Amino acid sequence: MGQRQRPLRSAEWFGTADKNGFMYRSWMKNQGIPDHEFQGKPIIGICNTWSELTPCNAHFRKLAEHVKQGVLEAGGYPVEFPVFSNGESNLRPTAMFTRNLASMDVEEAIRGNPIDAVVLLVGCDKTTPALLMGAASCDIPTIVVTGGPMLNGKHKGKDIGSGTVVWKLSEQVKAGEISLHDFMAAEAGMSRSAGTCNTMGTASTMACMAESLGTSLPHNAAIPAVDSRRYVLAHLSGNRIVEMVDEDLRLSKILTKEAFDNAIRTNAAIGGSTNAVIHLKAIAGRIGVDLTLDDWSRVGRGTPTVVDLQPSGRFLMEEFYYAGGLPAVLKRLGEADRLPFKDALTVNGKTIWENVKDAPLYNDEVIRPLDN
Repeated sequence: MGQRQRPLRSAEWFGTADKNGFMYRSWMKNQGIPDHEFQGKPIIGICNTWSELTPCNAHFRKLAEHVKQGVLEAGGYPVEFPVFSNGESNLRPTAMFTRNLASMDVEEAIRGNPIDAVVLLVGCDKTTPALLMGAASCDIPTIVVTGGPMLNGKHKGKDIGSGTVVWKLSEQVKAGEISLHDFMAAEAGMSRSAGTCNTMGTASTMACMAESLGTSLPHNAAIPAVDSRRYVLAHLSGNRIVEMVDEDLRLSKILTKEAFDNAIRTNAAIGGSTNAVIHLKAIAGRIGVDLTLDDWSRVGRGTPTVVDLQPSGRFLMEEFYYAGGLPAVLKRLGEADRLPFKDALTVNGKTIWENVKDAPLYNDEVIRPLDN
């Protein structure tokens, strides 16, 4: 653990032997927290978008426990708090209406509470930009942990993507080409594990954006939600956020104009959602980076789409992870001199190129060569 670069923010609450310190500590102690936890340990907030109304994020209680283990192991003290969870699948008329509400919730929760750093538990579409926007406005050490995509849907022995198959099957029922029983069987097989959509929709796109911006550990974007490696990543993120406090590695050092250029290029290569344009502009605005629509044209134009995923391609997020995930894409871009800023800093303290230059790539069908 490195030398701490500046006083702990939480010490303004817990670090004094006067009336205020007495009150802050005493009320927290009603949870059974011993006094030594308040003696100079970094207080790590775990910002949780868990909700049973957000099915993509319904497994986050377990995810948070693994983050806590990592924080405790590294010598920090974790405190979990809820924020507005805007799930795309249930929320009418659209979760986009509440993205900024959620970001304000996150900002005020961080700004008003005694935390030195924050782990953002994100998954469903708007939760990723909303939490990054709120944290960016506060500019404290921050790390993103995504809940991960669900397993491939299965119907009649074939893979089906979440959300993509329903349109086709609905028309087939109306035309009498398949029975209502077949239709309902597909419904039962489409969403068969915890996690976000397994296509390259907004959830997977924004998970890739978070990783290409440098705000998460490598492989965060694609590990399936129910893969044990997802929980290992959560634990390691808990370890790392404590070190980030000591290094004073805040979001403003990660979310640079160079990082956004890398993300734009990555979005083109993965065939990402057009919603990324709206969300990256909003995150950039919160951190004070001038990102324009012209930047999307300047950086993105001419970049081949190399990831063959539904809805525009054939495969799903499970295959994407097994093929090498986002590090393999970034390596392929970098080797072709298509990663604009290889020396952009990431949350693990290394540059993005250091993280991916040796990344394995296992499947050239899922992650194509640039000339194919």
